[in-house]
Amino acid sequence: MEIEKISAITDALKGHGADYVEVRLEESYVSRILYRGQRVEEIGKTSSIGGNVRALVKGGWGFVSFNDITGLRDKVDLAIRQAKIVGNEDTKFSPVQPVTDTVITETKKDPIAMPLASKKQLLDEYNDIIMSTPKIQTSNIGYHDSRKKIIFANSEGACIEQNKIDLGLRLTAIAIADGEVQQLGLSLGSPGDFSAIEGLQQETKELAQRAVRLLSAPQARGGEYTVLLDPVLAGVFTHEAFGHLSEADHVYENPQLRDLMALGRKFGGKHLNIVDGAAVPGLRGSYKYDDEGVPASKTYLIQEGILESRLHSRETAAKMGEKITGNARAINYRYPPIVRMTNTYIEPMSASFEDMVSEIKEGIYVKDWYGGTTSMEMFTFSAAEAYMIRDGEIAEMLRPVTLSGNVFATLHNIDAIGNDLGMNQGGGCGKGGQSSLPVSNGSPHIRISKCLIGGGQ
Repeated sequence: MEIEKISAITDALKGHGADYVEVRLEESYVSRILYRGQRVEEIGKTSSIGGNVRALVKGGWGFVSFNDITGLRDKVDLAIRQAKIVGNEDTKFSPVQPVTDTVITETKKDPIAMPLASKKQLLDEYNDIIMSTPKIQTSNIGYHDSRKKIIFANSEGACIEQNKIDLGLRLTAIAIADGEVQQLGLSLGSPGDFSAIEGLQQETKELAQRAVRLLSAPQARGGEYTVLLDPVLAGVFTHEAFGHLSEADHVYENPQLRDLMALGRKFGGKHLNIVDGAAVPGLRGSYKYDDEGVPASKTYLIQEGILESRLHSRETAAKMGEKITGNARAINYRYPPIVRMTNTYIEPMSASFEDMVSEIKEGIYVKDWYGGTTSMEMFTFSAAEAYMIRDGEIAEMLRPVTLSGNVFATLHNIDAIGNDLGMNQGGGCGKGGQSSLPVSNGSPHIRISKCLIGGGQ
């Protein structure tokens, strides 16, 4: 660890008048490349250095962020004064054994070490493939990578340095003909390995061709169907429709949600297990310690169909009298940590894709997504691709469809879970003004016996 910075933090944390104080220092390096059609709209690198202080006094929080890391003691005092203004109750904060540790991230092909020109050359290839496809009008491509070094210390004696790398890529092909517009996208990411987004020439070509095929695809007849979801869409459903309901700050602050999300409630069959965990290695949402210095864990939200747990910060765990899970996360030093998901997924079971399809007389196979909304337990998602299933066979391509319903009823209606777990590492998560946080979500193929389908765009 950097001795001078650690010494400055240690001195700043001495002799304070608060129940709890933490200091976070962060250095970050980011590359970004954006395309709109043939035009490169943005390309460049940025770096930043900064930090924050968070203080807890009688249940009230004070928070100070800064770019000048000198005068840390004054910043600690300011955060404590803020906390004293709002604090008027007993502090509830789960105890955690303080640790001293340095966490180094290793990667096969470090994107930060690569020149921007090499990254652009690869993206040029993908963009040329998309734009050379007949009836493709334009493209959207977004790439980013980042490296962060974070030093965290608190008044309990914890001192942790973590190094994190992240990258993401989104390719979108937009087709237009006779006033019709259709689009398809591909999102990929990695906790730091650039090779995860290399070699996509064939996938990019097929993506553009499928976008064109959508222009002439028929529209689905709306109604209730047996629906088969691919791992990407099933993972997004798990994250958006159920995962956010499991974040304890939402639950604690909302009496209606507390009733809906009562631990021990049956949410599905014994084959249904939903997990969130940063301790699952090798994924974009993985880490060793969260942003409160709590060790990462693997948490069963639903186990054998029963609501088993929820996601917590140290404060929400104490207030709700539940076990701490290590899910306090901040997108960067400008924000305090809040309860966030990490890697959220449905565990695989034994069904094969072929068997699940063969048992459907009339249904719809849906893949990927590009939008959706949730309101408490109600959801609506747009599937990017859809195909009819007839007499156990996947048939013609359809225009994109929407899936909607009640998440709890839908979980009960999952009647088969595949053996082919896939993790989606593209995109990110937004909450409380903090976007986009690296996460992953996934699932095997899942079959829902009853789901309301709406016609496409």
